[in-house]
Amino acid sequence: MSASTSVQNPRKALLALCIAAFLVPFMGSALNLALPDISQAFSLKAVTLTWMATSYMISTAIFQIPFARLGDLIGRRKVFISGVIGFSVCTFVSGFACSGAMLLTLRFLSGMFSAMMFGTNIAILSSLFPPEKRGRALGINTAVVYASLAAGPLLGGVLTHYLGWQSIFFVSGAIGCAAAAMARFFLTGEWIESKGEPFDYTGALIYAIALTGVIFGCTQLPKTLGFVSILIGITAIAAFANYEQKCAFPLFNVKLFSHNRIFALSSLSALINYASTSAIIFMLSLYLQHVRGFSAQYAGFIIISQACMQAIFALLSGRLSDRIAPSVLATFGMAIITLGLVGLIFLHQHTSVYYIIFLLLLLGVGFGIFASPNTNVIMGSVDKKYYGQASAVTGTMRLTGQALSMGIAGMAIALQMGNQKITPDLHPQFLSSMQLTFIIFAVLCSVGVYASSKRKIS
Repeated sequence: MSASTSVQNPRKALLALCIAAFLVPFMGSALNLALPDISQAFSLKAVTLTWMATSYMISTAIFQIPFARLGDLIGRRKVFISGVIGFSVCTFVSGFACSGAMLLTLRFLSGMFSAMMFGTNIAILSSLFPPEKRGRALGINTAVVYASLAAGPLLGGVLTHYLGWQSIFFVSGAIGCAAAAMARFFLTGEWIESKGEPFDYTGALIYAIALTGVIFGCTQLPKTLGFVSILIGITAIAAFANYEQKCAFPLFNVKLFSHNRIFALSSLSALINYASTSAIIFMLSLYLQHVRGFSAQYAGFIIISQACMQAIFALLSGRLSDRIAPSVLATFGMAIITLGLVGLIFLHQHTSVYYIIFLLLLLGVGFGIFASPNTNVIMGSVDKKYYGQASAVTGTMRLTGQALSMGIAGMAIALQMGNQKITPDLHPQFLSSMQLTFIIFAVLCSVGVYASSKRKIS
């Protein structure tokens, strides 16, 4: 059963969706600048600090598809707005956290509410605009995300320096309240695709075990625990697929993968893209600060060039994907990313800063050209009934890819230099680990180019 009401002003609705899309990546990128101060405030060890991101990532991943399904049952608008409100409240309260445990708990809850947003936002956007205008809207939304990634480190550093780490949570919470108010008034439609159907609790539980195993395992590589956890996760994924095929009202229609070649290859392309790129900034941050001796601020200015270029080209590619086959654009973008990764393999201790910036600009162009067209292909390959599930899949591919990317980088570092601090005498070993990481990423991205090119032109 499908029920929906029209939205009076799609542009205002898009504005509300974009502000919500700005909120989450801004919060995450700004928080990275505050981690040292948070560590000092609560006497947290480095391993505990990593859980600030890991707990949020796992929570968002395991709840995205369940909340997307809930949106199909009770209304995507309800779930989206509830997610914005919940995320804003948890974020604001985080500024009053009195212990590391309290802050970690709030980050986990923030991830759950974030899943409510990301499990429905692209689905709502796709319903707002017809196929011939969807690419432009997706491009605007993607550009906002990249702009927030660029603004996060700059504003996060300023807020932390002058007002303390708590101010990041207060400012983000305030932005969230504005986004919730705009969504409440500008999203005047509702989308209920499966009203009256039961919720698949068993499938949701198996799915949670699967995603937790894979993502947690990636963060633990190359420890034995990491490989065991990934194996458990993969086994649970197989069990989930088998169960969902037999379920009368499944949490997720697995036939979208087995019977829809375009959807499957586009989702695989997204996974590979994030797996081969997400740890680039992590590795370059260590390289620029430890090996080159640059300050965090100077390193940040170098790295921000990539996000700026991503935002610009996301806008352009979004518009182009309404005129040119988006699968062609996505494949072209991933090919450019591959070239950038190959260039990163040759970084050494005295590489010109201009060469590094050139590669970051090149990568930014590739990211910008790939992201929104690929999402356009994914959403355009399914019926409206499955917009929620397709929207959640894009987010799940992103989070799983990010975890895998960090796992690859961590494993390369562990293999080359063990669990040691990056000191001058270990710079050659770190450079070797960075080279190994980028070689793996380049190979992965090449596979992604092939997978993307095998889609039918759409």
